[in-house]
Amino acid sequence: MELNTLLQYKPYSTARTEKRALYAGLLTGLTQFHRERCPEYGRLLDALGCPAHMECTVESTPMMPVSLFKELELRSIPEGEVFKTITSSGTTGQRVSRIFLDGATSACQQQALCQIMSDFLGERRLPFLVLDSRQVLRNRAMFSARGAGILGFSIFGTRPCYALDEHMELDLDGVRAFLEEHQGETIFLFGFTFIIWKHVVRALEERGERLDIPNGILVHGGGWKKLAGEAVSPGEFKARVAAATGVERVSNYYGMAEQTGCIYMECPQGHLHASLWSDIVVRRGRDYRPCEPGEEGVLQVLSPLPRSYPGHSLLTEDLGVLLGEDDCPCGRKGKYFKVTGRVPRAEVRGCSDTYEG
Repeated sequence: MELNTLLQYKPYSTARTEKRALYAGLLTGLTQFHRERCPEYGRLLDALGCPAHMECTVESTPMMPVSLFKELELRSIPEGEVFKTITSSGTTGQRVSRIFLDGATSACQQQALCQIMSDFLGERRLPFLVLDSRQVLRNRAMFSARGAGILGFSIFGTRPCYALDEHMELDLDGVRAFLEEHQGETIFLFGFTFIIWKHVVRALEERGERLDIPNGILVHGGGWKKLAGEAVSPGEFKARVAAATGVERVSNYYGMAEQTGCIYMECPQGHLHASLWSDIVVRRGRDYRPCEPGEEGVLQVLSPLPRSYPGHSLLTEDLGVLLGEDDCPCGRKGKYFKVTGRVPRAEVRGCSDTYEG
């Protein structure tokens, strides 16, 4: 199947048997494509002993450690066809991943993101409250994962308001003016988890102030490592957000710069969902065999979207548990799971971890 045809499907309408058949062809083709066009990827497959023309399934597609994007320039297109370079997050002094996108790959990833978010937000663009600073967008040529996230999600909003000033201080007057202008409307809020926690929730609590956004929908991601360090659970995060802002609809998402667009959204049941354009395998750390449902292991993420770089099958540095497939009470088809932590000794990272202060 052509990828453009796949992008016309609904994101959570395809059950296991059909999805596996689709992915077998797409992953087989992508593995061969990248092997022929990215020398470093080809050498990796040779080192792994992968045959020249291998048939791939979700479980058998060769995995590339996501950390290699920090070490190598991995692209399957000529340098002159690079449309955009996205850098992953990383704390000060860490190397960052560099992801090279051509126009077609970028468009596919954006279309997938649109389909996923429409399933959660609806088709209509909503007033957009960004729980971050406009300063993140200063360098438009070299996107950080945080800046790319804001820009990517901005297509679902209209008339954006940035809640933080250039000093990362809460602009309470500006936010209240925006809310007054859109009184009675559904507000789409977006931000990165630790920044929301530190610069919005705790800032409001310390001031003894509260926002009133009863029709708000908050989407957030990244930065759980720092919250865990402060002993803040997802449940407490949601409760404190609701108390400080009035927002009751809060959805986390799991995603990474290395597979931009095909994010894993959290449903009302608290489960992260793979869409039609992504899949996961949870693997045992000792031998990398697939885990059973309910068994914790290392997350492998797959997507048929990356074509300008070999990012279609990546071994992450995250731990998780597969909870089920096709039977989530929310009604969405596909695998659903939870992220439980980081692989021991893996570098700390996360879109909102990049800001120190």
